[in-house]
Formats: sequence, structure tokens, C-alpha cells
Amino acid sequence: MSRTPALVVIGAGPRGTGLIERIAANAPGLYEGRPLDIHLVDPHPPGGGRIWRHDQSPLLWMNSMAEDVTMFTDDTVRLEGPVRPGPALHTWAADIRDGRLKLSDEAVPEPELHSEIKGLKGQDFPSRRLQSVYLRWVHEQAVAALPEGVTVHWHRGRAVRVSGSREGRQSVWLEGADKPLLADLVAVTIGHLDAEPEPEQVELADFAGRHGLVHLPPDFTADTDLTALPAGEPVIVRGFGLAFVDLMVLLTEGRGGRYENGEYEPSGREPVLHIGSRRGVPYHSKIGYAWQGERPPLPRFLGPDRIEALLKTGEPLDFRRDVWPHVDKELGYAHYHRLFTAHPERTTADWHDFEAKYAAADPAGPELSALVAAAVPDPADRLDLEALDRPLDGVRHPSYDSLQEGMRAYISADLERRHDPGHSPDLAVFLGLLSAYGQLIRLGDIGGWWHGFFSYLASGPPGPRLHQLLALSRAGVVRFLGAGMTVEADERRGVFRAGSATVPGESIEARALVEARLPDPSLERTRSSLLRELYEDGAAATDTGLLSVDPDDGRILGRDGHPHPRRFALGPFTTARAGGAFTRPRTGGPAFRQNDATARTALALLRDLACGDGPLGA
Repeated sequence: MSRTPALVVIGAGPRGTGLIERIAANAPGLYEGRPLDIHLVDPHPPGGGRIWRHDQSPLLWMNSMAEDVTMFTDDTVRLEGPVRPGPALHTWAADIRDGRLKLSDEAVPEPELHSEIKGLKGQDFPSRRLQSVYLRWVHEQAVAALPEGVTVHWHRGRAVRVSGSREGRQSVWLEGADKPLLADLVAVTIGHLDAEPEPEQVELADFAGRHGLVHLPPDFTADTDLTALPAGEPVIVRGFGLAFVDLMVLLTEGRGGRYENGEYEPSGREPVLHIGSRRGVPYHSKIGYAWQGERPPLPRFLGPDRIEALLKTGEPLDFRRDVWPHVDKELGYAHYHRLFTAHPERTTADWHDFEAKYAAADPAGPELSALVAAAVPDPADRLDLEALDRPLDGVRHPSYDSLQEGMRAYISADLERRHDPGHSPDLAVFLGLLSAYGQLIRLGDIGGWWHGFFSYLASGPPGPRLHQLLALSRAGVVRFLGAGMTVEADERRGVFRAGSATVPGESIEARALVEARLPDPSLERTRSSLLRELYEDGAAATDTGLLSVDPDDGRILGRDGHPHPRRFALGPFTTARAGGAFTRPRTGGPAFRQNDATARTALALLRDLACGDGPLGA
């Protein structure tokens, strides 16, 4: 008796939804007229998954403007499958406002959320709950677009183990279930991971336990219990990225504070947040103006040919030595293309002459710097990525009070620059970063520095959040610690102590320490029993703990370097991690390309199995 082939997708968030959308797009050409069961496994409702679920604070925003978020392909995406256009977030909201789309009361349970959707404009930063509604709608559209005979079954639970031989069906075990789901293919799209604490975090937690202190390790801020942080007490916060922004919001507005005329009115229930990090500054503000005019032709110096050449060296790549000079040259090209074409009065050379000399220059040689210095008179118009990465290097303040004024000036200047089209080369560099990230995916795990640098420049907070940070600083609710932050556990006094290189010889003490960052993805320390089991079953991992996958189609690689014929993985825990949670329209979205390749490979395998060309009956 024949049976229906089965695909199990573990993870119902945006990546799982994106994979189903690509299956729907490609099935008519690769799997038409055949039955298929798709089993979707996630404890959270499909579409938003855990991170973008409806059940979170309405105060938490997306980190992108509505016009910069889409779940649909366009003609800029390099893929083999068909393009299936669809609305970006802001046009979806406009369709609802204008009556072209209808949402049920179940989809939008709160009147406030319905009002937010109807009032959403392209340059607004939506709440995450609004994004949850969009993602649920996208999931419903993807499922509705599947051909007849392809059925999706949602299993509200957690997958804990996958077993089975390379040649036969896979068993996907769900938490608390007596029997597994049987699958011909499995795709793991579980998103960001929880992790067991690193050795330093274990020591800090033990110290806190001995002295009755509060220690909150790296975690998803929206899932962290913050009630242990008392009102009015100092709290040391290590980390100045997006996790800190969420922490800031939940401990201020989330405790009843409010903003009036640009100033913060405390509720009296806030702690005092002493914030520092390696750089000592927040991520750069989102750029607050739209692109106008000619775009830089990217990729230029970091395209597929360059990546292939790096891969063919046959030697382990050192990112800063082998790859970074090409990234630097690519971003510089984007910057100077924009400067010469949009602001020629700030240059002294002909663009075509400059471009030819720039192309010929060694990316790591002195001639490139000399060329730029001669053609761009004002140093402020030159791109210095090293200075951007460490803005407080060499900066010293005699006291923390002095540092507060300096930091407010720095953040104010960043906000002004990122909202001034006169600095539009910054937006060109942003486009260069997106292009570079899409190319570097093929190199696999190139270490965490690049991802952090990309996030710092390209994935910072909305401008209004930094205005709030300034107001909180003026109100004394936030205090800046500086760069090169250090944290010590003082056994004699029973407190945490923090200092920095920016204010030498000074420190602050607190009875609470918060690590404001996500856990690093690591197969060795992950709390996901599913991934631990995959690793123990032979899946390969990189030195930094990422799951190794085939860059072409997402199949999980074994330690022997061969791809597993029946197991796939997509997402930030893999070597094919893509930059950013979502894709901006018309930027080529590498995540779309990955989803498409995985869907096509999976459909071809399932077709062969259904036709008797593979061991479907195994």
C-alpha cells in the first residue's frame, strides 16, 4: 500500500514560514499532482514563532521600519524558483486600512493593535505584536498557496530528538509524546537558541548565590524575569546592543514611567542602570531618510568570484587577514561612489579616474589610503571602519559625571548624522554591508566579530529609542560606564564592581548584574536537546559552535563533510546565518535564496521517493 510522503519542519517562526512559502512556489514545477504531508512543530503559533509571538509587551518595537520588512521575493533575489511577490509590512497595513484585506477579530484581538495597523506608515517602527499579525497572515497565505494534496499539520509542542538512518525514514520525537512523527525529510528552522551558561557566567551566578545578589545571564530580554531588580538600586548592565534597548524599555516605561515633551518622568519604580560594553556606545541609530539617486553597483570587489577564490585557497581562512581587506574595499567603494555622485563638491578628482585607480589598488596596501586622501580633502568624508568600530579608543574622562555629558554629545551627534541626507554615504555603506553579508555566507563560519560589527553599523535601534536613552540619561535613570568595560566579583564586600578604560581608576558597585545580550549560538552549550542529539549523531559544528550546513541547499553536514540526505537546517544557529531578522525589499535577500534552494532540493528528493526512485518504503 502506498503512503503519503512526509516533511517535518521544526520551527514555525519566520524561517519555517519562509520555507513553506518557497515549497508552495516551487511545488507546481517540481511536485505537481502528488500528495505531501508537512508537519510543522512548534510550541508557539505558526508565523511569529517564539520571538515574534503575540504574547509579549506592546512596548517592544521592531528594529526596522515597516517599509524595510518583507516576507516575499522580488526580481532582485537570485533564485531558481519562481518569484512570488507580496506586500511588505507597510503595504500590507495599507491594504487593510483601505479595505483590500480583511483580518478576523481572532487575528487582531486588541482594539489598540487594530488601530496601530490602520495607522502604520512606511517609516514607522511597528510593535512586535503587529509584526506577529503580519507573520501569521503570511503563514496563512503560504499554506493556502500549496497545491492540492499538500497538507500542513501543526503540532503544538517541542521536538526533542531526531533519529533514523541516512537511508531511511526519520523519527521526530516530540516532548511528552509516546510515538514519533515519521518523516522522509526533516528541516530544522528553530531560530535563536537558548544556551547553558559559559564558565564566567557560572562563576558569577555562584558568587551571586553566595552573597544574595541578582545575576541575570545572557537571555532573550522579553523572556527574562526582571522583577528581581529593585527600584532605585544600581544595576550594572553589560552590553549596549538591542537586548539592552529592550531592557531599558521594560524597566522604565514597563514600570510606569512616561515621556513628556522629550523628557522622562520616572514612576519611582525604576532601578538605576549603569551601562557599558566593549565599545562603550550604543549601536548606531537606524538611518532616517530614504535613498535618492543612483545606487552603487554592488557587489563590486566582494562578489561571487572573490568568494570562490578565497574558498579555493584550500587553507583555513583568517577573517581579519584574508577576508576583511576585501570587505573594507567593498564598503569603501560604496561610500565613495555615493560621495562622488551625490556630493561631488566634497571631492577633488574625476570619479571615473578615481574608480579606476581604486580598483587597481591593493585592498591592504598604502596606495588606497593615499588615493583617498588626495581625492577627499576633509577627513570627515573618508571612511574609517576601524575608527567606527572603536569610537572611544583613546578617549579618557576624569569622572563618570564628565563621561555622561560626553556620551550624550556622542549619541546626539549620531542621531543628527543618521537623519541627515548630507551624510548619505552612510546609507551607501549600509547597502554595502547587506551585499557583503550575502556574499560572506558562502564562507561558512567566519567568527563572531563580523556579525557583531554588521549589527553595530547596520542593525541598530530606531532613532526614537536613542532619544529616549538621552532622556533617561538626563533623568539619571541611565548612567554610562564607557568602553573596555570590566566586571569583578568582590568576595570581601559581596558586590559586583564595574569599571572601564574610559574613566581610569573609577568604578561603581551594585548588587545586581545583567548581561544584556543574546546567548551565543553553540551546539556544545545549547539547551536544545534536539540540536545536542543531532551533534551527538554526527552533525558537524564549527569551532564557534555553529551547525555546519551545505551553503547551496542547507543540508546538515556530517563530520566527514558529507551532507545528510534527509536533514536540513536554516537559521542563525547554522553556518549559513543571514544578516538581520528580515529582508528589506529589493535587496536580494540571501535568506530567500537559501529558503528557495532548500525547498527545491527537498521537493526533488520527495518527488524521487514518491516515484520509486528512492527508499520511500524504508
